Amino acid sequence: MRAKSGVVSHRKRVKVRKATKGMKQAPRSSYRLGKQAVTRSLHNAYRDRRNKKRDFRRLWVTRINAAARENGTTYSELMANLKASKIELDRKILAELAYSDAEAFKAVVDTVKK
Repeated sequence: MRAKSGVVSHRKRVKVRKATKGMKQAPRSSYRLGKQAVTRSLHNAYRDRRNKKRDFRRLWVTRINAAARENGTTYSELMANLKASKIELDRKILAELAYSDAEAFKAVVDTVKK
């Protein structure tokens, strides 16, 4: 008697169906289209986890540059002076200061200018 893979195939399809929960129309009900949709969604998720880091860095740089220009300097000058004066504030923290606490950011810029 030959061994059939009914249980394995069924589990594989159930796994895809669970992954397509929340999708609309054919990918939700069709195994073939669901498998394609799941593969695509996993691919996009993997790519965008990396792109998110890039996007946030761009946002931080933009915020720092805008706040720096309000305080009479530029982003590149500010970053060079921070490095020269050995102040180790990363872009995330600087952007947060620029966004939420303008006085603290101004104090950092004044410290660096001296």
